[in-house]
Amino acid sequence: NMKYLHSIIKSFIFCCFICVNFCSVAQEMQSAQTITFEVDVQKKIEPMKPIWAWFGYDEPNYTYMKDGKKLLTELSEMSYTPVNVRVHNLLTTGDGTPALKWGSTNAYTEDKKGRPIYDWTIVDSIFDTFIVRGMKPLVEIGFMPKALSVKPDPYQHNWSPANAYNDIYTGWAYPPKDYNKWRELVCQWVKHCVERYGENEVASWYWEVWNEPNIGYWKGTFEEYCKLYDYAADGLKKAFPRARIGGPHSTDPSNEGANAFLRRFLEHCVRGKNYATGKIGSPLDYVGFHAKGGPRVVDNRVQMNIGRQLLNISKGFEAVASFPELKHLPIIIGESDPEGCAACSIEHHPQNAYRNGTMYSSYTAASFARKYELARKYGVNFIGAVSWSFEFENQAWYAGFRDLATNGIDKPVLNVFRMFGMMKGDLVTVKSSAPLSADEMCKNSVRRAADINSIASTDNNSVAVMVWNYHDDDLSAPSSDISINVKNMTGRRVLVTHYRIDDQFSNSYEVWKAMGEPQNPSSEQLEILERSGQLQMYSSPVWKDVIGGKITVDFSLPRQGVSLIKLTW
Repeated sequence: NMKYLHSIIKSFIFCCFICVNFCSVAQEMQSAQTITFEVDVQKKIEPMKPIWAWFGYDEPNYTYMKDGKKLLTELSEMSYTPVNVRVHNLLTTGDGTPALKWGSTNAYTEDKKGRPIYDWTIVDSIFDTFIVRGMKPLVEIGFMPKALSVKPDPYQHNWSPANAYNDIYTGWAYPPKDYNKWRELVCQWVKHCVERYGENEVASWYWEVWNEPNIGYWKGTFEEYCKLYDYAADGLKKAFPRARIGGPHSTDPSNEGANAFLRRFLEHCVRGKNYATGKIGSPLDYVGFHAKGGPRVVDNRVQMNIGRQLLNISKGFEAVASFPELKHLPIIIGESDPEGCAACSIEHHPQNAYRNGTMYSSYTAASFARKYELARKYGVNFIGAVSWSFEFENQAWYAGFRDLATNGIDKPVLNVFRMFGMMKGDLVTVKSSAPLSADEMCKNSVRRAADINSIASTDNNSVAVMVWNYHDDDLSAPSSDISINVKNMTGRRVLVTHYRIDDQFSNSYEVWKAMGEPQNPSSEQLEILERSGQLQMYSSPVWKDVIGGKITVDFSLPRQGVSLIKLTW
């Protein structure tokens, strides 16, 4: 029996050895062979909605600070469409001093007799910063002002990345002690916005009630959340009937309980009794939910989980599509990221080490492409995915926050959004010699062969083709040869411009490391970092002849690299 057992163990070890080597060989073969993409300019799929032009962050007071203004200007300039911005803490009580996962506006207080005092000064500073740049706020109605909270103390937290995440949930997370005052607060806020910015401007915004009410952000029950939503929606619609509101902005729809929360809320809006009006149904102008991945450290390396995020998106779309009355409504993924805590730095959360380099940028390219694919699968009206990533003022350089810039210097991931900003018009078909579908990624993530894939668009006399070389595991690998074949073009001669994000291009992080990782860069170093943070060309633009309506572009793409090929004629 022992000999038999030893034989089984040896056979098992041998099989594991074969499997490991097979995966290694498969990746080497993929790297060795040329990956081809056939782009058909005449086969249009659908208009390419700018779902990437949405950003958000916890700390609203960073908005009007030095680096915050700089980054918002860059975001607005890279986009051909208005950028939407979502922030927490717009109604939180405090003096406006920012901290990690904290912000305040003091919009609502009460006098000694309990009468409301409204002060929109700080809120106006935030919205003014958006509006002057042509941006649109996705207005989050929350959190609970201290004077309204049923459990106001303790109120302001003192959280740091070394603390437990649950420490942030204090008095601002509780239901109101008076729902009529809550409704009137929303009503007065909306009236003020219409007066300050005009009806047409406010009619172009989206509003929501709270953030992730299915977890610790909301200390009430599901029924109390519906009541919170109904009273807020009633106040909003009374102030301005054209205002658009939606929700519930719950998170993790691949989780059975979270999916049930989303579906119960949609059921409440369609057929439930409205807590504020007593009628059947609640206003719902769009549906919002959140979708996150889940990186971890495996064998001293970061391993992403893009499959988990895509599965969350798939389950969220599926939930909305199951309501025929709602399938036409816009869907906004209110937070769409590789994981859940933007302020959790690398020092205390080593799984977040992907954030500074090109792993974050290639992940972003691969995930956004699949969002389009999943929306087509379920036939839903998907309009935006909020990247919960902004900047953190006065923090260490490249501390590993989930941000787009550090100390005013752009990180590689921001350049993916610059690439998307150069893609507009219509999505067109791309046939790959090594395809990997969104459904496959939902099941298995990207753990075997790399996801070397592409998305393409056409607009007037131009074609844009984005290609990425993504893998969940942060391991080095040989570059892959790429051949892009574009057919059915109408021009006879095209200008080919190649943009690149990798270790050598569009990468301020690698430049900073080569400088010796200075925490107080000189003016000369800052100038170099500023340039290296911009989207850079891989080579000088060249003119190429189109023969028989076709053109071919060949190049090599390193692991976690992203290229954008722009053809104009």
